[in-house]
Amino acid sequence: MWRRRQCRQTSAVNVAAADVVEVALRRMAAVNVAEAAAEANGSSYGGGEVAAANVAAEAVHEKKMQSDDSEPPAKRSHTDFQSAQLAAYKGSDLELKCINAIRVLAADMVEKANSGHPGAPMGCAPMAHALWSSVASGGVGRAHSASNPEWWNRDRFVLSNGHACALQYIMLHLSGYEDCSMEQLKLFRQVGSNTPGHPENFCTKGVEVCTGPLGQGISNAVGLAIAAKHLGATYNTPDFPNIISNKTYVICGDGCLQEGVSGEACSLAGHLGLGDLIVLYDDNKITIDGSTDLAFTEDVNKRFEAYGWHVQTVGDVANGLDDLRQAVEAAKNVKDKPSLIKVRTVIGYGSPSKQGSESSHGAPLGSSEVVAVKSRLYGMDPDKSFHIPDDVAAYYKQQAAEADGLRVAWDAEYIKYKQAHPDKAAELERRFNRELPEGVFDDLPTFVFGKDKANATRKFSEACLNAVASKLPELMGGSADLTGSNCCQIKGATDFQRDTPEGTTIRFGVREHAMAAICNGMFAYGAFRPFCATFLQFAGYALGAMRLSALSKFGVIYIMTHDSIGLGEDGPTHQPVEMLESLRAMPNMNVFRAADANEMAAAYQIALLSVHTPTVICCTRANVSPLEHSSRANAMKGAYTVVEAEGEGTPDLVLVATGSEVWRCVDAAKALQSDHSIRTRVVSMPCQELFLQQDEEYRKSVLPGNIPTLSVEASSEHGWHRFAHAQIGLTRFGMSGPLEELYVKFGFSAENVASKGKELVDFYKQHGHVPDLNARPTFINFQGICH
Repeated sequence: MWRRRQCRQTSAVNVAAADVVEVALRRMAAVNVAEAAAEANGSSYGGGEVAAANVAAEAVHEKKMQSDDSEPPAKRSHTDFQSAQLAAYKGSDLELKCINAIRVLAADMVEKANSGHPGAPMGCAPMAHALWSSVASGGVGRAHSASNPEWWNRDRFVLSNGHACALQYIMLHLSGYEDCSMEQLKLFRQVGSNTPGHPENFCTKGVEVCTGPLGQGISNAVGLAIAAKHLGATYNTPDFPNIISNKTYVICGDGCLQEGVSGEACSLAGHLGLGDLIVLYDDNKITIDGSTDLAFTEDVNKRFEAYGWHVQTVGDVANGLDDLRQAVEAAKNVKDKPSLIKVRTVIGYGSPSKQGSESSHGAPLGSSEVVAVKSRLYGMDPDKSFHIPDDVAAYYKQQAAEADGLRVAWDAEYIKYKQAHPDKAAELERRFNRELPEGVFDDLPTFVFGKDKANATRKFSEACLNAVASKLPELMGGSADLTGSNCCQIKGATDFQRDTPEGTTIRFGVREHAMAAICNGMFAYGAFRPFCATFLQFAGYALGAMRLSALSKFGVIYIMTHDSIGLGEDGPTHQPVEMLESLRAMPNMNVFRAADANEMAAAYQIALLSVHTPTVICCTRANVSPLEHSSRANAMKGAYTVVEAEGEGTPDLVLVATGSEVWRCVDAAKALQSDHSIRTRVVSMPCQELFLQQDEEYRKSVLPGNIPTLSVEASSEHGWHRFAHAQIGLTRFGMSGPLEELYVKFGFSAENVASKGKELVDFYKQHGHVPDLNARPTFINFQGICH
C-alpha cells in the first residue's frame, strides 16, 4: 500500500508543478488546514476560514497558470486538481472515485430540480460510502436487501438530516432499489416522483421513516433500537441467538442535535443502554444562517457522555476512511451504550467557491460551479451529468450483492428456527404482517345500564387496554411520567429497562415529544403497536411527532386523559381548549372522545383496526353518568342517536355532543320535553372522522341538517359549524376550581343546555326557515393519484 501511494504521488507531481499541487491540496483540504490552525490557536473554527483558504489558493493557482505557457490553463486545471486530490487521499483510487461519484450526482440532482440541498450530501458522501460497503471492502457491512426491502433483520438506516435526502436516494439507486432508478433521480423533488424533497417512508422503499423536521429522525431511531432490543430478547433463543439482531445507523446534523426532541430521546437511549444504536454526527460547522458559532457552541461530546453514550471523534473523512472504520468497529463492540461518532465533514466538498459555506446548504450550486466541482474531483468528467462510471456501478452492485447475501443466509437460518420454534415463528409472522390475533376484541367490556357503576372514561380506557393486552404482545408503550393519572398500566407487565429488555412497559419520563417520536420508530420497525399517554393539553408538546404519525401512516395509539376543563382545580395551564380541534384538523388522524364504557371499547377496536391511521383516545378525569342506549357497534360509525325524541315524526331539536357532555345533554333533553314539550334527539359523536366516512344516507339519518341542531363540547367551538347551527363551547381559557362549578360557569350544565336549546328552537320559529347544513356541495380538488 505504501509503495502504491508513493508511486501515485510521484505521478501527480509529474503531471503538475509541485507548487500547483500544493495549491490544489490547500484548496481541496482547506477545511483541514483552517481547523488545524484554529486548534493550534485555541480558537473556534467556522466557515470563514474555509473561504479565506479558498481565496488564497485560487490566487496562487491563477498566478501560476498565467506564468506557465506550456499548456492552456483550462486543460491543466482539470488534471492538476484531480491529481492533487488523488495524491492526498489515503485509500484506494476506486474508493475515492466512488465517493466523488456520489458527490457530483447529488449536485446534478439539485441542479436539475433547481431546488434542494447539495452541501450535506457532498460532505456526507464518505460516510454513506462506508455504510453501504461490506466489511470485506472496508465498510460498515450494513445488512440490507434491495430484493426484499422489508426483511425483518435488516440494519435500519435513518437520515435524520432529511434535507440531505439526495444522498439516500443515490445510495438506494446504487444498491439496486427499484424506487430509485436513474430516471427517478432525475425527477428529484418533482410531483409524484419516488424522490421527494425529504424522505417519505410511504413513498420510497428503503426509507424507514419520514425525516426533514430536524431531530425527529434520530428520535425515531431510538424507537427502532428499542423495538429491536425487545424483539430480540423475546424471540431469540439459545440455539438461534440472531433471529433479531440488527443495528440502527443514523446520520444526523447540527440542526438535529439543536432540536429539543433529540435531547429527550437521546437521554432515554443512554438510560436504556441501547448498544445497537450508532449515530454518525455530521459536524460540518454550518447552518442556514452561517457558522454554527452563531448559536451552537456547546460541547456535544460531553453532552452525550453525560447522557451515557459511548462517544468518539473522527477528525477527517475527506482524505480517507480509516479513522471512521475504526470508530464504527469500536462502536459495534460497545454493547451497553449507544454510540455517537462526531465526524468532521466539509459541507459542499469540492465546490471551489461554496464548500465550507452556508451558500452550499440549501440552493443549487449553479451550472458553472457544478462543472468546476467535476473538474476538481478525481475520476469525474465535467462534460457528463447523471453519470455513474462503470467501475463505480460495478462496485456498488457487488456491495449490494454481499449485503443481500446476509439476508439469504438469514432466510436459511429462519427456516431452521421455524422448524425448531414454530409457535414463536408464527407469532413473529403474524406481528410483522400486522395481523391481529383471533378473538382480540372478545374481552372488551360491555357496560350494563342499571348494573355497572359510573366511572371516569380514563378508567374505562384502562379496562379496555388490559382487555386486549393479554392477547396482543405487540402492544407496548407507557406514559410520560403520568402512569397512574393516565390509567395506562398493563397488569402483570414488566418494565423495559437495560437489564430487562423483554419488558413491555416503557417509562418515557417527562419527555412527551420524544415519547411520540419513539413510538413512531417502534411502529416503523414492524411487529409493534405502540401506545403512549399523557394529559391531552400536553399533546402540544408532542404535536410535531404526532403529525408525522399521521403523515407516515403509523397506527400509533395516543391515550390522552384530563381532556377538558372538567379536570378541575389544576386550572387553565392544564385544561385543553384548542387541542381537540388541532388534532381533528390533522389529516389521517382519528380523534375519539368516548362518552362511556361501550364507546371506549369502540375506540380501542377502531384504534387497533386502523393500522395506518393513528388514533387519539381522549379520556375524562371525572366520572360520567351511564348511558342507557350506548352501543359499541354504533359508536364505531363515529356518531349515532343515543336518545331518540319522544313520539312520532321528526324531532324539534337535535343536541350533538361528545364525551362527558353527552349525559348532560340527555338530562337536558328530558327537561326540554317535560318543561317545554320540545322533542329532542341526543346524538353522541365520539369520532368526527369516522362519521364523515359514512355514506350520506346514514349521516342524514343521524344529523338531518334541517332541524335546529346545537353542539355541546367543553372545547373550542371551531369545527362544529358544519354539524350544528349553534354551539356551546369554549371561546376563552378555563379556570381553576371544582368541576361542577366550572361546568356551570362555562355553560355546560344541563340547565344551560336546555335553555340554549329552547332559544335555538324559538329563533328559527321566528325566522321561519332552518338552513339545511347538508345542502351544500362537496368538492374534491386533488387531481390524479398520490403515493
